[in-house]
Amino acid sequence: MRKTHFIITEAISRLAKQQKPRFKVRIYCLFFLVSLSACVSSATQAEQLTAAIAANFAGTIKQLKPLFEHESGHRLITSFASSGTLFAQIHNGAPFDVFLSADEQRPQQLIRDGLAIADSSFIYASGKLVLWSSQPELIDPQGNILRDGLWQEKGIHHIALANPKTAPYGRAALQTIETMQLVDTISDYRVTGQNIAQTFQFVASGNAQLGFIAQAQLLALPESERGSYWRVPKEMHSPIQQMAVMLNRGRENSAAEAFLNFLQSPQAQSIIRARGYR
Repeated sequence: MRKTHFIITEAISRLAKQQKPRFKVRIYCLFFLVSLSACVSSATQAEQLTAAIAANFAGTIKQLKPLFEHESGHRLITSFASSGTLFAQIHNGAPFDVFLSADEQRPQQLIRDGLAIADSSFIYASGKLVLWSSQPELIDPQGNILRDGLWQEKGIHHIALANPKTAPYGRAALQTIETMQLVDTISDYRVTGQNIAQTFQFVASGNAQLGFIAQAQLLALPESERGSYWRVPKEMHSPIQQMAVMLNRGRENSAAEAFLNFLQSPQAQSIIRARGYR
């Protein structure tokens, strides 16, 4: 639309320069009408959508949002929480148009429940789990601080993870602990965040010396603030497949459709990969 308007106005401008003064007034009136029409058309086409987004994707969406709004003309309103919390809010009638979950199960359940559109779902990112400390050199790259029980020798009092019942990254963290056969050993030291964002804050503030977070959260930090970390092998937990789906409220919203299309574009996917997702 903007490109077409530019071409038309350029043509009118060149035509005006070639005319006698008495015809220029008519031509510039035409220019005004074309500009007014473009503004009205743009305002009519622009819409707003509200997206329920898993907390781990907050940093990435902040980078994607201005690009989407600039390219589409639509406005994106975001709401962040754990996937389980957002799922419950959707069931209770929260006014969301699209849902970006940190797992596949909840969007698929919403489809079965008749609250989301079946053929709209897709995987927009695959998450990676890391064990993180804000303290440099505390965690070794192989994760031996957990495997060999070194965390007790180093005086670790709290190990944070997101609520496994509502946060997919918390579930992956618990599966990792189970794989390492450390559930009973760590139980008295575990602190649980409502979501992955709160878990990150526990570690960043020093209230927990260790914590399982999303790799995307780690990479969002300046390199000098990344402390030490262990990239958890993907074989130690179920895949973190993050699925997007259009909810019933977004069915007739062109902004919702445009946003889901944008997420699958090469430009958006390149940014998502750069932020630490598979």
